[in-house]
Amino acid sequence: MTIKKAGYAVITGRPNVGKSTLMNALLGEKVSITSPKPQTTRWQIAGIHGVGDTQIVFIDTPGVNDNKERAMNRYLNRMATAVYDQADVIVFVVDAKQWREEDAMVLAHIKNVNKPVILALNKIDLLDNKSELLPIITKMNDKYPFAAIVPMSAQGKDNLNVLETEIAKFMPEGEAIYPEDQLTDKSVRFLVAEIIREKLIYATEDELPYTTSVQIEEFKASEALTEINALIWVEREGQRAIVIGKGGEKLKKIGTQARKEIERLIGSKVFLRLWVKVKADWTDDEAALRSLGLE
Repeated sequence: MTIKKAGYAVITGRPNVGKSTLMNALLGEKVSITSPKPQTTRWQIAGIHGVGDTQIVFIDTPGVNDNKERAMNRYLNRMATAVYDQADVIVFVVDAKQWREEDAMVLAHIKNVNKPVILALNKIDLLDNKSELLPIITKMNDKYPFAAIVPMSAQGKDNLNVLETEIAKFMPEGEAIYPEDQLTDKSVRFLVAEIIREKLIYATEDELPYTTSVQIEEFKASEALTEINALIWVEREGQRAIVIGKGGEKLKKIGTQARKEIERLIGSKVFLRLWVKVKADWTDDEAALRSLGLE
């Protein structure tokens, strides 16, 4: 089908409200990694999606947070809000059950941008009674003149077609921004690094704060085998020991889980080598953030 309309829909909200899960659900493919932990998303990630004759480029962003003490948090806030001006429509994701101060802070940023805003009331599947929805919507209407309010569930995939339809209304006339068969603007190397980081987050659970980063050192692809060397950066020697685990078991588990998903992604056998190195206080060092590709 010929694309007649195309534009950008920026997905924003506080940390851990379901932004990445929503984008993946809308795309029908996994592009952004997810975890139950805040600050999982560190990048602006584009997901390209066709709805009839309309191409929507979703931009997943880091969660906006009020902790500005560390350079990493300041970076994440800049990353999350800098893209608002690029949007044709902003999709503001909130938890239907819980409005927080962080949500109000995100809304304050949005109010400074003259863009239409769709409120995505996420996690409606967790409401005890659907009759709770009407008073919630009424309260939300009092906070801002939203272009639309869509109750939905990213996890349960409820009402996503309604959200798509509302977003498509704001896409301007024009040709496709990306080829119609392209899923994301990110490279395979980027997606591989993110898969490793996701497995790292799950494997370390509450033992390790968000002081890890993954760099792909080498990526050699052939028909029979893809060889990947990756570095996991931490801030402390003790954190390095946590990632490696007793006898190297935890690092082996991370590598095995990541390798299986990478093989599904690229469609070939993978030989994955992981190393863990220390870069002291890198999350509070602007130069270190830049050296790790976080700009």
